[in-house]
Amino acid sequence: MEDPTPPARLFLIGSAASEAMSPRVWNPVLRRLGIPWAYEAWDVPPQGGMDRVRNRLREPDIIAANVTMPHKHWAAEAADEATEEVRLSGACNMLLRKGTALFGHNTDVTAVRALLGSGPQRHALLLGAGGAARAALIALRGQAGTVTITDRDPRATEELSSLAGEFGMDARSVGWEQAPGLAAEASLIVNATPIGKGRSDRPVWGEGPLAADALVYDFVYAGHVTGTIARARELGARVVDGWDHLREQAVAMVPLLGLGGRANSLLAETLEQLRDAH
Repeated sequence: MEDPTPPARLFLIGSAASEAMSPRVWNPVLRRLGIPWAYEAWDVPPQGGMDRVRNRLREPDIIAANVTMPHKHWAAEAADEATEEVRLSGACNMLLRKGTALFGHNTDVTAVRALLGSGPQRHALLLGAGGAARAALIALRGQAGTVTITDRDPRATEELSSLAGEFGMDARSVGWEQAPGLAAEASLIVNATPIGKGRSDRPVWGEGPLAADALVYDFVYAGHVTGTIARARELGARVVDGWDHLREQAVAMVPLLGLGGRANSLLAETLEQLRDAH
């Protein structure tokens, strides 16, 4: 039996969801597609009554919810069904309602794969060990020779390093203070922390050199060029910034939401306008 109320809402759930760009990306696209859906930010604090959130997402007016910090692990556990990427990583950034069930996806993984391509990485340095870092690790599965992982939380570092070991990677965990000295060895540096949101934030690895073949992948998008991206460009490194990731993550949602191919070009156009405005 079909839901009596047609779906009408998408949410972004996170502790600072109202500061995120997603509603400003999606609502213009939905209007131009002629789809009467609304994309809304829902600020949910770290200990924000998650049973209530889950029950709300199962109601018939909900299409889906994107999930951001710090709730990606919760979303993976809240999903009634989930993709392999969610099961492997323990992180979910999209809950899609099907009837009264929630299906978990990780479009961050899809975005990282699209932006990195299929080439091998001899040494990946992951700065951060939360949901974004887990997405990067899944995307690198089978492609990275050595993976070095660090986070300000030693327990998170060890958990992600253990997962990398389960994938058969040569995984190393190091203290946060040690990471800057390893940047010059890495072919891939991933910033999976909030460092860069502030205009005065320094590069995530410090001011040291990078390898000649380095690619810097920064998950942070902001109304300015982050210190990480600015320094990487100064050093001649290839870069993928947070706006690139935001675009590909949104594109990965298009088929899941049943939207047509025109949505891809509209998303790219809207993001470009937002980026120029900043």
